[in-house]
Formats: sequence, C-alpha cells, structure tokens
Amino acid sequence: MTRKPPVEDPQDDQLKVGPPMRQAAGLPAVVSSVRHGVAQMGVTRTALTLLRVNQADGFDCPGCAWPEPDGRQRHVAEFCENGAKAVAEEATLRRVTPEFFARHPVSELATKSDYWLGQQGRLTEPVVKRPGSDHYQPIDWDEAYDLVAEALRGLDSPDEAIFYTSGRTSNEAAFLYQLLVRAYGTNNLPDCSNMCHESSGSALIETIGIGKGSVSLDDIHTADLIMVVGQNPGTNHPRMLMALERAKRNGARIVAVNPLPEAGLVRFNNPQTASGLLGRGTTLADRYCQIRINGDLAFFQALGRLLLDAEQAAPGTVLDHEFIAEHCHGFEAYAAHLAELSWADVAEATGLAREEIEQVHRLVLGSRRIVVCWAMGLTQHRNSVPTIREIVNFLLLRGNIGRPGAGVCPVRGHSNVQGDRTMGINEKPPAAFLDAIEREFGFAPPRGHGYDVVEAIRAMRDGRASVFFAVGGNFVRATPDTDVTRAALRRCALTVQVSTKLNGSHAAVGETALILPTLGRTERDVQAGGQQFVTVEDSMSMVHASRGRLAPAHEALRSEVSIVCELAERVLGDRVSVPWRELAGDYDLIRDRIARVVPGFTDFNSRVRQPGGFQLPHGPRDSRTFGTVTGRAMFTANHLDVLRVPPGRLILQTVRSHDQYNTTVYGLDDRYRGVTGGRRVVFVNPDDLAERGFADGAYVDLVSEWPDGAGGVQERRAPRFRVVAYPTAPGCAAAYFPEANVLVPLDSTAEISNTPASKSVVVRLEPAGPERSPAGK
Repeated sequence: MTRKPPVEDPQDDQLKVGPPMRQAAGLPAVVSSVRHGVAQMGVTRTALTLLRVNQADGFDCPGCAWPEPDGRQRHVAEFCENGAKAVAEEATLRRVTPEFFARHPVSELATKSDYWLGQQGRLTEPVVKRPGSDHYQPIDWDEAYDLVAEALRGLDSPDEAIFYTSGRTSNEAAFLYQLLVRAYGTNNLPDCSNMCHESSGSALIETIGIGKGSVSLDDIHTADLIMVVGQNPGTNHPRMLMALERAKRNGARIVAVNPLPEAGLVRFNNPQTASGLLGRGTTLADRYCQIRINGDLAFFQALGRLLLDAEQAAPGTVLDHEFIAEHCHGFEAYAAHLAELSWADVAEATGLAREEIEQVHRLVLGSRRIVVCWAMGLTQHRNSVPTIREIVNFLLLRGNIGRPGAGVCPVRGHSNVQGDRTMGINEKPPAAFLDAIEREFGFAPPRGHGYDVVEAIRAMRDGRASVFFAVGGNFVRATPDTDVTRAALRRCALTVQVSTKLNGSHAAVGETALILPTLGRTERDVQAGGQQFVTVEDSMSMVHASRGRLAPAHEALRSEVSIVCELAERVLGDRVSVPWRELAGDYDLIRDRIARVVPGFTDFNSRVRQPGGFQLPHGPRDSRTFGTVTGRAMFTANHLDVLRVPPGRLILQTVRSHDQYNTTVYGLDDRYRGVTGGRRVVFVNPDDLAERGFADGAYVDLVSEWPDGAGGVQERRAPRFRVVAYPTAPGCAAAYFPEANVLVPLDSTAEISNTPASKSVVVRLEPAGPERSPAGK
C-alpha cells in the first residue's frame, strides 16, 4: 500500500529539533530505506527494484557517482539509504496527469516547496503553458517538437539559446545533445558541473593535466592515510563509508576536516554486517579537525610548510626528491612562497591550534600512500581553485600521485556528471574535441566559448538569451540568487524542461513553457532496434552499462535520446548529415560514434558489455605523465587571503539535509543532525548565539552581505529560519539549500571556475519579521 502525496506544505509548528547523532547508517538506515520505498512503490515493487540497483545486469543508481566494487565484491544490496530514496522517487506509482495541471495553475505551483512538488509523482504526458495562460495544458509530441524548432530557427543568433544539462543524463544522450547544440551553432552548454566540481576540474587540469580524480576504489582500500575534506559522505555518498571502513580495517588512518561534525565520519554502522545492525560499527576518523569555513587553503599550506621544515631538519628523509625532479615543475617557487607563511594567518583562517595541525602532520610523516578526498565544501568558495591546487602541492611533495593507494579524489555528485563532461557537455570545449567532431560529422562546430551557468543567468536577465532548454535538473533551485534567476527565466520567450518529475523550475517559466516527460534510469527503453541500454561514468572514470527493468510510467514517455534526435531533425533539417533517426533506434550506433570521437572509448560497445565495464585512461595515474603546459605536474604558489568578516557577522555554508539529494527533497527530516519535520533552520554555534542575544529555537531572518564593487554592500534576505544551537565551528553557520540559495549573489563566484560561492556567505542574523510564506514567489 503506497502513501498518498501531501496535499499541503508543512508548517513551522511541525518542526522539531533534538540532539545530533554520533553514528551513521545501521538499522535506522534500513528502516528508512524500506519506509521510503514502500510509501512510493509498494512492498513487492520495492523489493524487486532495489535488488537491481548497481548490479551488473541492472541499472545504475540515479543518485551519486560513487563507484561499485568489482563483481566478486559487489553486495546483493549494493545501494545506500539515499540511493533507495532516489530509486523510490523515480519508480513511484504516483502520477501527475493533465487533470493535475487543470486543478493547479502555475501561479499556485510557484508557492509550493520542492518537497511538495516532487511528492506528486511522475510526469506522464507533454504539456504546454501558452502566452497569457496560467495553466499547463496537454500538447502532442509533434506539436511540442515543432514549437521548439520554430522558436530556435527564429532566433537572430544561435547564441540566444541556452542548453542546460543535469548530471543524470546518460553518455549517449549527452553526446547527441552536445552534437545537436554545436550543429545548431553555439557552445552555450551550461551544466551542473559549473555549480559543483568546476573548481576541481580547473585546478586539476592546470596542475596534473586532467580534470578528473586519479584514484580507484582499490586505492581507497589500500591507502595508509585518507583525508576527507569538505565532504559529508554519510549523507551525500553513503556507500563511501563502506570503502572507508574497509580501508580502516586494512590499517589506514582517516582524518576528517569539516566545520560541522558529521555523524558518518565519526562512526559507521555498516547495515550489511551483523555488528553494524547491532550498532557496534567502526570508528572512522582518527582525527577530526573542525576547521573554520574557508580555512582549507591555509590548512594545506600549513601541512606543506611542516613537511618542508621536516625535510630541512632531516635532509633526504621526508620529500620524494626523485619524483619532484623527474615529474614536477615549480617546486622552488612553491617552497620559497611557503617560507613566508604566517602562522598567525593560519590560526585565524583555520580556527585550529597549531598542535592540531601538527598531529595531522605526524600522521602524514608515517604514511607512504595518501589519498585526499573532497566535495563541494571545497569547491564553492572564491578561492576554491587555489585551495585545490594546494592539495595537489601537498600530494606532490611525497610523490602521492601516480602511486598505488594514493592520489586526488574529487567525489562527484550526480551519477553521470563526470560522464557528461567527457561526452562534450562543456561551454569551453577543448580544440581537440571539436576537431574530432568535425572529422566525424563533417561540419565545423563553433569555437567561441559559450555561457556557463552564471553567464547564462546574466544573459537571460539582460535579454541576450530568450530560449532556455534543460535536459533534467532543477535550474531555478540549483542556481544562486534565486529571485534573480527566477526573474531571468521569466524573461524568456520559451522555456523547455525535459523531466521525470515536477520541481520548482516548472513554475519559473517563460512566456511559453513546455514540459517534456522522459523515461527514468529504472525504466525499459525500447526503440526501433529493440530494448536499449545506456552507459555512465562514475567518479573514478569507470564506464559501465545501465539497463532499466521497469515498465515505463506512461506510454507517452520518450527517452532522452529519442527527444534529442527528434528535435535535431526538426531544428537542423539537412544542414548536417547526421542519421538522427538511426541513432535513436539503436544506441550501439551512438557508441560507435563516441568511440571515434572521445579518447579512451575505442571498442566501446564490446568493452562496456564486459561485467563492470572499463576504466578510462588517466595519464598521471597510469604512467605519471602530465598533460600540462610544461609536461610535468605543476607546483603552484597560492596567495593566502584570510576571509575576515565584520563584527557580528557569521560565515554561512549551504548544505544538504539527510532527506535530500541535490535539489530533490525526499522528506523533511535530517536524522543525523536531529531535525525532523522541516527545513528552514540555521545551525549556529551556541557561543555565537549568546554573543548575538539569540536563544536556541528563536526565529531569524538571514541577511547576506556582499561588496557591490562601488564601495557599498549588496544584501539578500531569506526570511524566517529557526535557530538551532549546534556544535559547528565558532564563527560559522549552515543552512540547507535550495532554501538558502537566495542569499548567494550572482556575482559572488570562485576565481577562474566561476562557480557560485555558496559555502562562504557572510551573513547577519536579524529577528524574524512578520510570518510569511517562504516556499516560492
């Protein structure tokens, strides 16, 4: 028996707060997984569906991009709690029908939370909101395609259209999508990478020559020391905890570096073991450095300085001089730069005592193989790219790139966000990729840089773009400066969303708006050539197949590949000689084309049919070859600019709750942080609350402050958040996104990568104004 969707959004009086937990997973995770599954899918469907998740003959989890173990080590239940929630959301038996849209105008949908919208169920048929109307109405597929094609062909320039992509899109759909966009004549291909790991890619390409991590799952298992920095795997990548547990049992030490004490990094109760179910579990972090927000650059510079000092005290015993001499460039300038490091600045930036950093340094000295893992806690600051360059410096000093059990490990979010970039979803494509497209398909793709996410919002805001087309995602909720983004979308002549479920972006629409419902990862994809499968690439460059098994939620659903190919035929006509219809009918033909365009995909169709798939080449990992400007790994000298805030202010980071994945909200609880029944909370250190005169449980408005470039200050306001006294680092605060995204100004971005700086927002707390509805506008 499934549970019906909510009929209204929750109210403040339903929010309850208790003490945070000090352990993750175990029996509560099993219970939560089953509860969510049964509520959405029923008992039988839950059991049959979950047993196919991440299996060699099943489908890839639509959640995170953490890799699967090889076939011998893969568990029969190779999924986590949040993976089960993601599958339940997609495989739900709830449906959004044309009658739903007749009852609920767009203006009403705009007042609803993303939790309420998502809980209504799967989209079933294409709908359109026409100019002057406040309702979506049914439209047949042919008319929908023609409407989009007419709008695109009518633009004065292809650059007036923006083509967004979510990280859940398959390799096959992503490759064809970028091909359509480039044949149309633009590189306006913003995607979710622009908002998460763009900083990682920018730093890694510069320093090691490839924007991907260098480690495998085996490297995690065999490392001597693993540093987990700016990451909460217990909520965001729960299966990573099993890899950390295995590493710990093999003798690894683990250092957690995070402003918030995250339960999953303290203790892990593996629900796939008897001891985990009974709550005995494994203590993971040997050291927990509760760093001040934005202090990570200073932290790794301090570790680098300590290593240099140790080498000076005992020459030839600390650094890997052979590796540095043979494979690296810029060491002398880097060492000279760190010789001037101020320990006072380090203390102010990190909030850590020098002894805490020296304790980590001693672990480093005792470890030959070191892995550094990180996620969005490092990538969404103004200085994110220098911070990640500093991690590379730290690893290079002791030869920890290209050595088994060691390396860089950016942990990606959505299940194929890395694969989408590999397939060419990139507003700044490499020349070599464009050359390959031209050779294979016989047309000259555009060479100028397109819009990333931030530039796309500016273009729509300023009237330079008037068509917005999104394959997946929830653009208005994922992006910064929510009110500005919503207004920018509403300026468009046409907005199009290829989606499986409702979200806030379906209510932030242009003059004309389309929703095109698509198949999910869990569903069978039958085309002219028979049943098809797609492929994805995980965080560790493994490419493998995903085969949907469920009957489609509605007979009208089309695959993303089918939608792209049909649209390409109508938009492009005979401008390019691409056999779109043949490609849509047989995905093997798409993979043959990918094999001839994308490096590392030779014999794609054969290799991906092998159990577990195959790993893409990675020069630094495979042979210690570095595709940088010097042909060597690059040491860099990075300026330490301490983030200093005015008196009375805090540094706020946006975070996920445990009942959430990216902008998809599965429920209203954050079990590990002690929050149930609501999301508008702000976590603040008790001493900071006392200093500001606020009691635990008070309601406040969050007001962010940002220099406007003309000597003044911009402000953004997020109303009515409940204060939660919480053991976060002093001077720091945290609130959930997307609710807090309104506080992040569009112009507050990372240097080089242009990623929104959502993890270092300067805020003040003000007593809450009159009660108002915060769900939307």
